[in-house]
Amino acid sequence: MPVVLAGSEVAMGLVGKIALVAGATRGAGRGIAMELGAAGATVYVTGRTTRDRQSEYRRQETIEETAELVSAAGGKGIALRVDHLVADEVRGLVERIRADQGRLDILVNDVWGGEKLFEWDKSVWEHDLENGLGLLRLGIDTHLITAHFALPLMIEREGGLLVEVTDGTAEYNAEHYRLSPFYDLAKVAVNRMAWAHAKDLARHGATSVSLTPGWLRSEMMLDHFGVTEGNWRAATVKVPHFVISESPRFVGRAVAALACDVQRARWNGCSLSSGGLARVYGFTDLDGSRPDAWRYIVEVQDAGEPADATGYR
Repeated sequence: MPVVLAGSEVAMGLVGKIALVAGATRGAGRGIAMELGAAGATVYVTGRTTRDRQSEYRRQETIEETAELVSAAGGKGIALRVDHLVADEVRGLVERIRADQGRLDILVNDVWGGEKLFEWDKSVWEHDLENGLGLLRLGIDTHLITAHFALPLMIEREGGLLVEVTDGTAEYNAEHYRLSPFYDLAKVAVNRMAWAHAKDLARHGATSVSLTPGWLRSEMMLDHFGVTEGNWRAATVKVPHFVISESPRFVGRAVAALACDVQRARWNGCSLSSGGLARVYGFTDLDGSRPDAWRYIVEVQDAGEPADATGYR
């Protein structure tokens, strides 16, 4: 039977819980941090762009802004600049959480930063080598480094939750070539990583899952299409399948629902999607819909059918 959480159950479910969202400057990480905050959690948000120091993205979003959004949502946001490729910085981050809180209940590995490195439809010999290897470092090494330092703190108490954020479910990625060998490996590896962590965490009473959003209306995606969250449907004129897209808050609500579910251990080792979890837990996106992107992609987009989200949101 589906487990539908009442709104008040989610809203109050994470009071007193400590979360780390690694890679929360923008996109899915920001949406996840905000929804954990809305459920009452204290959320450490990390990234490389602050108000006085930008990353190579040269974007306006900052981790301080994310932390403020977490607090405005009802939690407590704490911003710390961390490069998750630098082991000493991640070690220092976890030491800070231990000193401040003495616990870690939720770890979300959302570090990416590879949008400017992957090259569409390029074979391994055509793709720039350094860009390709950079994708693997950003998509795999950062997650392993963060898990190495953060999980020992998380498993000191039973009931911890690790969420590895990726692109595509294990089922979809197993059957579809994802852009290039480098991108493909980076995203497939995270699904397998969550499965492997599940084997180690189960004996400590903790849960590990991989989670994918659908077509995400991140800040960068909205800018790319020249729209805002308020008028995003205008982009469907040029890109019709954008009709199935979802806000970053939708995947955030998926994480919050998982974290509030006392029976979440049943998902240990599973590859999950925001749309799939919405059917189980009953949460919606900001517009009240439940976009089921990965089912749509298979049954409509990949099948060559006209763009139509009827029955999929």
